[in-house]
Amino acid sequence: MEKGLSAKAALAKLKEGNAIYIASEKSLVDSGHERRRTTLENGQQPFAVIVSCSDSRVIPESIFNAGIGDLFVIRVAGNVMDDHQLGSIEYAASHLGIKLIVVLGHTHCGAVDAAINHDPQGYVKFITDEICSAIGDEKDEYKACCLNVHNSVEIIENSFEIHKEETEHGLRVIGAVYHLEDGRVDFDI
Repeated sequence: MEKGLSAKAALAKLKEGNAIYIASEKSLVDSGHERRRTTLENGQQPFAVIVSCSDSRVIPESIFNAGIGDLFVIRVAGNVMDDHQLGSIEYAASHLGIKLIVVLGHTHCGAVDAAINHDPQGYVKFITDEICSAIGDEKDEYKACCLNVHNSVEIIENSFEIHKEETEHGLRVIGAVYHLEDGRVDFDI
């Protein structure tokens, strides 16, 4: 199934969008009635999957200056992976033809902080246990964030369907970190 942009072209588009986002005072993305109608009538054609934290300060469409129908966004606290996220990624890769998957961590992540400095209870513990498994004894928040991103990238790449898409269709899975301080995204961390 050949659809969409190559992984290289999609990454270039994300980098360009992030540069626009950093330089802009206001969003330049069209999310008006006509755009919504077009995506309703013609379907979605996102060029990248973004697996992002649920943090309300991390808005992938804004960070990459993308509009309605441009990104397939999966949000979960701590950008951790489970079967639900993997199923969503497999759908995006195989049915929508997306060639780039980005796991987007961020600085000052509450889930990473909770894994390092607290012992949460309830359902939150499922998230922090996954992060603890990824980061080991790391106490530096930025390094822990990167380790957590790498863990999610590895889980995605080890998925049979994703591995098959990488081999057969040029799919690429990368990690990135969004800096709340200045809006910058570091790719291929």
